Amino acid sequence: MNMASIPNIHRYSFMVAMGYLTLCHISRIYIFHYGILTTDFSGPLMVVTQKITTLAFQVHDGIGQKAEDLTTEQNQLAIKVRPSLLEYLSYQLNFMSIIAGPCSNYKDYIAFIEGRHVQMKLLEVNWKQRGHDRLPDPSPVGAVLHKLCITLVSMLLFLTLTKNFPVSYVVDNQFINKSSFLSRLGYLYVVMQASKPKYYFAWTLADAVNNAAGYGFSGVDERGNFHWDLLSNLNIWNIETATSFKMYLDNWNIQTSAWLKRVCYDRASRYPTALTFLLSALWHGVYPGYYFTFITGIFMTLAARAVRNNCRHFFISSKPLKMSYDIATWIVTQLSVCYAVVPFVLLAVEPTIKLYKSLYFHMHIVCVLVLLLLPIRSQDHNKRQPPVQGTQNFDINKKQK
Repeated sequence: MNMASIPNIHRYSFMVAMGYLTLCHISRIYIFHYGILTTDFSGPLMVVTQKITTLAFQVHDGIGQKAEDLTTEQNQLAIKVRPSLLEYLSYQLNFMSIIAGPCSNYKDYIAFIEGRHVQMKLLEVNWKQRGHDRLPDPSPVGAVLHKLCITLVSMLLFLTLTKNFPVSYVVDNQFINKSSFLSRLGYLYVVMQASKPKYYFAWTLADAVNNAAGYGFSGVDERGNFHWDLLSNLNIWNIETATSFKMYLDNWNIQTSAWLKRVCYDRASRYPTALTFLLSALWHGVYPGYYFTFITGIFMTLAARAVRNNCRHFFISSKPLKMSYDIATWIVTQLSVCYAVVPFVLLAVEPTIKLYKSLYFHMHIVCVLVLLLLPIRSQDHNKRQPPVQGTQNFDINKKQK
């Protein structure tokens, strides 16, 4: 970060950070304990990798690029001066995010350390028109308590549901032979629902830790409500009610999605969707299941985009049609996500292939047929919508629907 030339600082940092992370994944999995997910150094190292690469790209944008060559977001996040060693280590290793993240932008973190974080967001609002003589001081207590309640419920759900609905049962020979296709599909949905609360717990607790320290204030909505979701990693309601693959991804692991968008999707000259999913798989590790999930995700994203572009406008002319469309797309979205994500939990090749055989590879076949039969509308590189997105507009879900 300190010695590389500005034109190459992002490339070298990315190669070193991702290369080292991959070597650690390989040694941890194939040398020590394959098939066992444990809490070890690789989790924090994944977060640090995000921070190193994020900072490198933003330094490259701020010092080595012209403003007119950058997108609006890249201009806002660009860093004009290389950080000092103390600033660098503070950003990478601060206690709030060292274990479970999330990754935040360097500018936001420095503003928080210097005491400008809340005021910087509040200055965007005209408080005199709202009857305030001076800037208020929003408290994170309400947000922290709310998030701690979510973590408690998530922990209880995980401890109870995981025992009752083990994922290994979906590849049990007796279950596959005696149950119908719809029963297997329904149980898969239940199993994947049971595996979600552990992620809800970890990410919400990490968010609450940052808020408790005073970090994570994102601004004020049009009704004057304070929001502490700058670092939020998920929106549970939007995940469970998602009516499109994109809406689901936009609200799941939000900060990682934002990182993928900024270091890969926005900068790829060709095949941005495929490269983004492959980078996500490599970042997660080297278990074969990860690659099954993300390669399947590529086809699902492209197929979902084709269906939406070609069919949605037929169903928005009346409320009954729109409601029917939303119900159908909700069912398809939830089941397709379960189908794509289950290898992420199974990890190995053999159980993944066994499961997909029992489900007749139906989603893979449907996606291929959709891509072959429906016309694909080309997208301008600068206007295209990423498959994963981290921006958190207050009305984002309204716009998506």
